[in-house]
Amino acid sequence: MENVVLTLNAGSSSVKFSAFTLGDSGLEPVASGQVESLGAAPTFSVRPRSGERLEHPLSAGDKRADHHLAVGAILDWLAEARLDRSVLAVGHRVVHGGIDFVAPVAVDASVLSSLKALVPLAPLHQPHNIAGIEAARQHFPGAIQVACFDTAFHRSHRFVADAFALPRRFYEEGIRRYGFHGLSYEYIGRRLRALAPRLAAGRVIVAHLGNGASMCAMRDGKSVASTMSFTALDGLPMGTRCGQLDPGVVLYLMAEKRMSAEAIADLLYNESGLKPIFYSANC
Repeated sequence: MENVVLTLNAGSSSVKFSAFTLGDSGLEPVASGQVESLGAAPTFSVRPRSGERLEHPLSAGDKRADHHLAVGAILDWLAEARLDRSVLAVGHRVVHGGIDFVAPVAVDASVLSSLKALVPLAPLHQPHNIAGIEAARQHFPGAIQVACFDTAFHRSHRFVADAFALPRRFYEEGIRRYGFHGLSYEYIGRRLRALAPRLAAGRVIVAHLGNGASMCAMRDGKSVASTMSFTALDGLPMGTRCGQLDPGVVLYLMAEKRMSAEAIADLLYNESGLKPIFYSANC
């Protein structure tokens, strides 16, 4: 039976995965796919090595279309492909690694506890990353779970690029610019070095554009600045996130509109960005 390495990218409404066999020549792709529309009408799609794309809806009998359901669907497919009993390791994308996690790390109870403490800094993503880890630990108890962090790539920043103009004690407590989408930028930098080494050795600006969007300034393949900062709210306007915002707006909403922290968080994370702009333009 071939050894298998699985990767999981658990988002707010989807779980993407890839499976690889591990042999003498390294990793060979077996399949990739995703479970989409968690919380609504989830569907599972997979493209095995043969290249034929398969897709079918998922049925949650208990109406809990959650990340455990998604990982369960992936497990069922691996079982059908006779790959489920040979999973050696599972790699997870984790959005926030805070100050301490600057490289991939094997997940144990202590690491998991530390990741949960970072949920307030990435409320749209961290809970789902953790749910993916917990589901994989349950389904693959003998496999090594490895967390890979979106923030780690940006830890090469100089102090001036990470610090806010606040008293130094806040920086020491962890209130600083972390940057995100680091796994994407790291991959782009690695591919650019392979395809155009002269360009990669210089100054490059990379854009990660999607429902969540950011830009990263790189020099010699390393991050020197990012548009995202303390949370994934900052920088470019995104699908439903506000992007860069005068902090005075938040103070005004609190003082004059009497909005709670929870209401402001919902506004900035879920009701802002391109969503109201395009809605207003089409009205």
